[in-house]
Amino acid sequence: MRANFIFSEVWIGLRRNLTMTIAVIITVAVGMAMLGVGLLINTQVSLMKGFWYDKVEISVFMCGKNATMPSCKGKEISPAQRNALKAHIEGVNGVQEVFYEDQATAYKNFQDTYGADQGLVKVAKVEDMPESYRVKLTDPENYQPVIQAIQGQPGVSEVIDQRNLLSKFFDLLDLLRTAAVVVAVILVLAAALLIGNTVRLSAFNRRRETGIMRLVGASNLYIQLPFVMEGVIAGLIGGVFSAIMLIVTKVFLFEELAKYTGGATGAQLGWDAVAESITYTMIIGVLICVLASFVTLRRYLRV
Repeated sequence: MRANFIFSEVWIGLRRNLTMTIAVIITVAVGMAMLGVGLLINTQVSLMKGFWYDKVEISVFMCGKNATMPSCKGKEISPAQRNALKAHIEGVNGVQEVFYEDQATAYKNFQDTYGADQGLVKVAKVEDMPESYRVKLTDPENYQPVIQAIQGQPGVSEVIDQRNLLSKFFDLLDLLRTAAVVVAVILVLAAALLIGNTVRLSAFNRRRETGIMRLVGASNLYIQLPFVMEGVIAGLIGGVFSAIMLIVTKVFLFEELAKYTGGATGAQLGWDAVAESITYTMIIGVLICVLASFVTLRRYLRV
């Protein structure tokens, strides 16, 4: 009997405030979708960082015949200096492994990287490529002491940390992630205000029914429950729409990005991350609806 009454009150409230309810559903859907996208971007960035930072190396370029770097002083590195440099690098604390890359290998890597620009590939020659040592670190985060220990050694032209090449890209992704979360928070606050206004309007329209319920001794929770249920239903429906938007985002954004980059993004975002994001956003959406409803009722209903 009580359950039937509560559901009938919820249905009456939804019908009376249909426009506001639709506005709440849309706002919750968009806000939760933006929050979910922010969570997905955060997961993707973490996967990419873990994938690429594990592969980060320090490139130690050696002086060649046509080297113009001031550190070379116009001299090509000698075999003795090359061997001494390798021994020195292997002895530096934090170095895991050292790989030698000759000019032929460097030229092949150059062709693979810039193969689309045939004009550039034709101009370059094998002898233009510098020899180098590729240094793999035990801890990619601790690269500064290794670079400082290698710089200035005889025959060293330049020392490049590949991490610097990725840092700007990851900074851009972090900025995108932050922007998505900020927009999501703003939309969530807007949804909370809309829910509060919807509950307030519904309570005002049904003030006669609530007055009768108070007179017959109904508890505060019993009176508040239909209004809270309206917010929960709106939150759940909005959560479903946001879940659909997140699935579409995964298929048409993240998967297409992985195809376009040919796996250069590293570890691909999995469906488990999407399911986790959907779960979090739906829980947050429903909680916001419940809290907004309770706060509004406590302020505008004397129960």
